[in-house]
Amino acid sequence: MAGGTTGNGSASGALDLDATFPPPRNQQVRFEFTDTGINADIEAEDVGEAHQIEFDPELIDVQPRSTTVDLVIKRLSRGQIDLQPDFQRHSGVWNERSQSRLIESLLLRIALPTIYVAQEDDDSWSVVDGVQRLSTIVRFVQPEAAGLQRLYLSDLEYLTRYNGCQFEDLPGRMQTRIAETELSLLVIRKGTPEEAKFNIFARINTGGQPLSRQELRHALIPGPARKLLAELAGSEAFLEATTRSVSPTRMAERELCLRFLAFWLKPPERYTTQDFDGFLRNAMHSINRLSPEEQGVLVDGFEYAMSACRQVFGRHAFRKQVRGASFRYPINKALFEVQSVVLAQCEPEMIDELAVRAEFVRDKFMNLVDEPEFFDSISSGTGDADKVNYRFQSMKDLIREVLHA
Repeated sequence: MAGGTTGNGSASGALDLDATFPPPRNQQVRFEFTDTGINADIEAEDVGEAHQIEFDPELIDVQPRSTTVDLVIKRLSRGQIDLQPDFQRHSGVWNERSQSRLIESLLLRIALPTIYVAQEDDDSWSVVDGVQRLSTIVRFVQPEAAGLQRLYLSDLEYLTRYNGCQFEDLPGRMQTRIAETELSLLVIRKGTPEEAKFNIFARINTGGQPLSRQELRHALIPGPARKLLAELAGSEAFLEATTRSVSPTRMAERELCLRFLAFWLKPPERYTTQDFDGFLRNAMHSINRLSPEEQGVLVDGFEYAMSACRQVFGRHAFRKQVRGASFRYPINKALFEVQSVVLAQCEPEMIDELAVRAEFVRDKFMNLVDEPEFFDSISSGTGDADKVNYRFQSMKDLIREVLHA
């Protein structure tokens, strides 16, 4: 693997960088959006149908369960609940007012929706749906149990006399009411196959704000991979390469980083399962098994790849480039994999040469995007093994042609 840093060259002859979204309708570009309807600067992806993995239905163990706020906090204090604080969305839905109104609901004895958790091998719970509700309750009742900032009630609708109160300021009967509030849980018991867990949560994940696939992976696969992906997604190298345009609301930025790591750990020619979601889940498990030193190697390779992509492709890294287009395309996940992994395999002097020939690279890349087969490989059924291998080989051929021209 190539390492180190490269020069500060950048692509020349870029398209209009001040062009705005959306593109003309005849371009048929689809976008991902945040919970509040903001353009996430990510092209919506069609991964295609995954090969269905059969599992024994007798192994599926789903158990309804009731507990109380007091028991949940005790379990949390013992480290038996994974609340994943970084799982909180940044859309502003759960601001101080929303959190205060949820506590008001408890005080008014209004039942909360069911909370979904997965039981881990050590009997701990990973919260899949209900993180924000539980975090709000813990933040109000015992914030130190989860390292959260204390919540003071504000902007209440009915119990306005409690505005400005923390938990200890409430009358004893109100504290008891919250502590004894029953919470409805659905527990996916340990021993249930991972594929079944994801299938179950995908089926029930139909609320107003359904979790993205990366949010599900984050919830159901605890371990060091979570921290590493957060570190990479927040790195200056990633932010510069993506022009700081990717919204972190739905963890799309972490999925991009995961996709690089997945193909770095397992080359595309070895991807044959047709189950792209399973491929990414396996990558998270592989990362969890790495030593800190091995994770450091991944970080170095990722940062090198981001620097290389920024130098060679400029502000249009990871984006389709179409002749005559008067706008900048959103980031394409398949192109992120291809450009980052292929350039990560180039030596520094090769990156320098590609940066010098950035105009030629851009011209060749637009020719490649014009080819129906390549365009299809990054636009539809992107999880198909043949398409994965085709787009990687095409990008390798392009880089080779530029360097030997």
